[in-house]
Amino acid sequence: MNIEIAKMNKILVPESDKPNEIAIETKDLNIYYGKFLAIKQNNMKILARKITAFIGPSGCGKSTLLRSFNRMNDFIPVSRTEGEILYHGVNLYESDIDAVEVRRKIGIVFQKPNPFPKTIYENVAWGARINGYQGNMDELVEESLRQAALWDEVKDKLKESGLSISGGQQQRLCIARAIAIRPEIILMDEPASALDPIATLKIEELIRVLAERYTIIIVTHNMQQAARASDFTAFYNVDENRSGYLVEFGPTEKVFTKPEMELTEQYITGRFG
Repeated sequence: MNIEIAKMNKILVPESDKPNEIAIETKDLNIYYGKFLAIKQNNMKILARKITAFIGPSGCGKSTLLRSFNRMNDFIPVSRTEGEILYHGVNLYESDIDAVEVRRKIGIVFQKPNPFPKTIYENVAWGARINGYQGNMDELVEESLRQAALWDEVKDKLKESGLSISGGQQQRLCIARAIAIRPEIILMDEPASALDPIATLKIEELIRVLAERYTIIIVTHNMQQAARASDFTAFYNVDENRSGYLVEFGPTEKVFTKPEMELTEQYITGRFG
């Protein structure tokens, strides 16, 4: 898979199909909102084509960290980032990195489904079109909807509004929209929290299928969801200043059954949070 990053006048094309490839690495990452330190000294390596879940109590910076990976925090004027976020060895916050290009390679799906007030077809095609896609758009739309496990449900409704389908279908439509621009990484910020249990299970099943092709990073408050759906889990907490920090990070099974930190065990067994 060729990964392009616009950095100065160079195109970076690393080899990416290798075992234990690192998709995202943070080094001494601090994220501020004004003077408030929201995430402090974050150091982690996230493996490619695996599902990594961020868990922890409200306010510990999980979503802030997630949004930093595709520079969505840039839209918050008071936010500031120190340290490094490396994507195939390139710091995404260097001054010569194009944030729009970053978001093409690192897509995001938000907590509440947010389809555009357009047809189902145009919801999927729009992002690819504005990014200059030159291929067969019909094929791209169908492929993206199939990957999002939605094609069979909407193939006869492509000219209907994306707002006319159920909440769970809307969320899968948003996933199809993200897929259509050919990202490598898909960020998901509590993608099932607004859905009913049946739709939630469909999203979890879909995430498992997508991980065969994409790196998935998911924020969730649902401990069962993290245990079911992820390969790795990162547990965050807050210090006395309300700054978020990484307590423990490892294979999900180990974190949930034999955590190294007592604080992790207390959280996953419901003793706080």
